[in-house]
Amino acid sequence: MANQTQLLAKAQQICEQRGVRLTPQRLKVLEIIIEHHSSISAYELLDLLRETEPQAKPPTVYRALDFLLAQGFVHKVESTNSYIACCVLGHADHCSQLLICDECGTVEECHDDELAKLLRQKAEKHGFQISNHIVESHGICHKCQNSKQ
Repeated sequence: MANQTQLLAKAQQICEQRGVRLTPQRLKVLEIIIEHHSSISAYELLDLLRETEPQAKPPTVYRALDFLLAQGFVHKVESTNSYIACCVLGHADHCSQLLICDECGTVEECHDDELAKLLRQKAEKHGFQISNHIVESHGICHKCQNSKQ
């Protein structure tokens, strides 16, 4: 994943190009997600946001998350109801595979343009038009596997 400063700058640049506002709160939520280096729930986000914005309420976080999801800056990990930063901001058609460790809970995003192409072709055969791809894969990460040895 690109470093935090690069991702935040890229997000600001994309918002300017799209004519949408990356408000200070939205930027702060994105910054917290990037800093977390793993998936984070909305309520964990809220707790961390309240460290700098004590008045923050759940709708504040959910509105920011809705915006960040719509812009493709974060992904929702459906199986754990949490969020991670996208590692490829601005890439319109990438397939995100989320590798979710069932031992430690870490989530890592990887992507493959060929996988996106194959999924799109398969969907088109069924008359289906894909708007985005997120594949969740559960298992045990390398670190947890090594700790068992």
